[in-house]
Amino acid sequence: MSIKENLEQVNQNIADAAIKAGKRPEDITLIMATKTVDPDRIREAIKAGGRIIAENKVQEALKKYDALKNDGAEWHFIGHLQTNKVKDVLKFANMIHSVDRLQLAEKLDQRLQQEGRAMDILIQVNTSQEDSKYGAAPEEAIPLIRQVAKYDTLHIRGLMTIGLFTKDEVKIRKCFKVLKEIYDNSVKAGIDKVVMQYLSMGMSGDYPIAIEEGANMVRIGTAIFGARNTPDAYYWPSEKTDSDRG
Repeated sequence: MSIKENLEQVNQNIADAAIKAGKRPEDITLIMATKTVDPDRIREAIKAGGRIIAENKVQEALKKYDALKNDGAEWHFIGHLQTNKVKDVLKFANMIHSVDRLQLAEKLDQRLQQEGRAMDILIQVNTSQEDSKYGAAPEEAIPLIRQVAKYDTLHIRGLMTIGLFTKDEVKIRKCFKVLKEIYDNSVKAGIDKVVMQYLSMGMSGDYPIAIEEGANMVRIGTAIFGARNTPDAYYWPSEKTDSDRG
């Protein structure tokens, strides 16, 4: 199938899952995860109606942004962000999904103040509680939200998680239920300057489940662009290095 046909199928699946969950299909935002996808194929998806591009690695994103910056797409960053990449990520990102620690928030705030602007962000939560995954621990999520909300340049708009990589639907749903509970509790807490709009969860293998559990933003890559030559381990390393933690 072509990228256009794949995108149409994904949109139909999103609509079906939304209706099943009692939601409006138009309220679900599709993010095209474009890691390893070359600019020509991304442009094909944009022409077919895809409007938001999401990248995992800053240097890879910068190269593609240079080729596609005039194609009218919105750009999100969804990968682990090292503090030494803050200046570069701000060259292209309209939203960062992966703010997972106070140190990163501080660096973003410093740079955004220098540039005289603000940024929409999501707080990443490690709902699977795997050592290989990034994100705040579930019990630390709301305290982190409170801390990050103090920075005027960072506009918290929701939460993000990566579900457990498994065929066990019960375990997958549990990850998404945890994030939805944190989302609901943060809304109830009424934290100043926090506007909860987005639950970014669900990828090619589990996005219908994520929508049923409350997702209104899904990150789809292989279902649109096909299988990648580069293994997921390149993007989700099995071990965190000291530089990754920074």
